[in-house]
Amino acid sequence: MPKRRDLSSDESSSCESASNDIPSDHEDDADVDSHQSSSDDSDDEKQDERRSAAADKSSSEPDPPRPTPSDDRRTDEPKKKKIRKLKLDATQDFNQKLQRRGIVYLSRIPPRMGPSKIKSLLGEFGAVTRVYLAEEDKTVRKKRRKAGGSGFKRYTEGWVEFENKKTAKSVGETLNMTRVTNHKRSVHYDDLWNIKYLKGFKWSHLTEKVAYERRVREQKLRVEMMEVRRENASYIAQVEAGKKLDYIEERRKRKGLGVGANDEDDGDKSKKRKIRQKKPFEGDGSATKSAILGSLV
Repeated sequence: MPKRRDLSSDESSSCESASNDIPSDHEDDADVDSHQSSSDDSDDEKQDERRSAAADKSSSEPDPPRPTPSDDRRTDEPKKKKIRKLKLDATQDFNQKLQRRGIVYLSRIPPRMGPSKIKSLLGEFGAVTRVYLAEEDKTVRKKRRKAGGSGFKRYTEGWVEFENKKTAKSVGETLNMTRVTNHKRSVHYDDLWNIKYLKGFKWSHLTEKVAYERRVREQKLRVEMMEVRRENASYIAQVEAGKKLDYIEERRKRKGLGVGANDEDDGDKSKKRKIRQKKPFEGDGSATKSAILGSLV
């Protein structure tokens, strides 16, 4: 019997220890809440640390430089281009190249043909450096449009510069009075070249000619403008004089006197006018002579 009591006491002690080791539901909830609160506190602390670190970085970094008005002026001002100085050898070589060039004159430019077309056609025979075409007068173009013609820009004459005189001379001799192209479907199939080589003619002569013609045109235009202004001034003066005469007539009409009546009055006054004259002296001539001599003595 005592042995049984010992076993029971041992079992009860073991049950109590087991019951003490097993946690209850309330205790589990309390532990979870405490864990969550500790994790939240740690997150808040981390965020505070990050904010303080960012603030320290911003305070440690220097402020960006503000643009001054002088900097704005520098940015607004255009950059100066570098002037390249030409060497004497280069200028001499260029002048020699200009002396080697030759110019061809075109007395007629076919319609629908411009500088690029001429350069491409004549470029097959040699290197073309410059092309100049004289445009037709604007009034001629307007008249052609009114008559129902084409409104394309046309040219009256032209000059073409080749890089070599020999090529220019050969082009002027071979292409004169020949067809522009041999393609039958081309617009310029029936057109002929009218070319002549200009011996001793330079491009500077052409520029001088163009400048002279421009000055003459400007002088003519200036003279025409002066004549128009003079005519306009005379017309305005005549209009003002006519207004004055109209005003005078209106005043006379208001007073009741017409133009004809005033003229008649002026005529009557001129007729009634009298000139006072002394009567001629009547007597013998001897008496007058004696009287005159006596007065002298």
